[in-house]
Amino acid sequence: MAKKEAINKIKVMAPGGKATPAPPLGPALGGAGINPGQFVQQFNAATAKLNGKVVGCVITVYNDRSFSFEIKSSPAAVLIREAAKIEKGSGVPNKEKVGKVTKTQVKAIAQEKMADLNAGSMEAAMRIIEGQCRNMGVLVVEG
Repeated sequence: MAKKEAINKIKVMAPGGKATPAPPLGPALGGAGINPGQFVQQFNAATAKLNGKVVGCVITVYNDRSFSFEIKSSPAAVLIREAAKIEKGSGVPNKEKVGKVTKTQVKAIAQEKMADLNAGSMEAAMRIIEGQCRNMGVLVVEG
């Protein structure tokens, strides 16, 4: 039997448990030689508990057209918007602030993202998340 060889890696974002083979996911998968229906079925089963929260996914495509995927945590911006209860970040974050998050919320987001961040400690991870907050026009307050 021939050895499976990885020929492509694709990164996609999709709502957990609610992905569909419609654009933008379907064409990206079809172009890489993956059956979109088969991927969506497996992805939704693996992410059913996330209930529509957007998550990242790295898909490895093999030479026999099979695939494997690894689910990453949600983007920091999505988690910050959820914590601050805002629709979107500020267009001019240095002048216009659109929401607030507490240090404890920042720590919770950093703990969730720790595996995907290139931070050596929890404090460094929190600083990364606080920087993202600043870039979105969200204030970080004590509490």
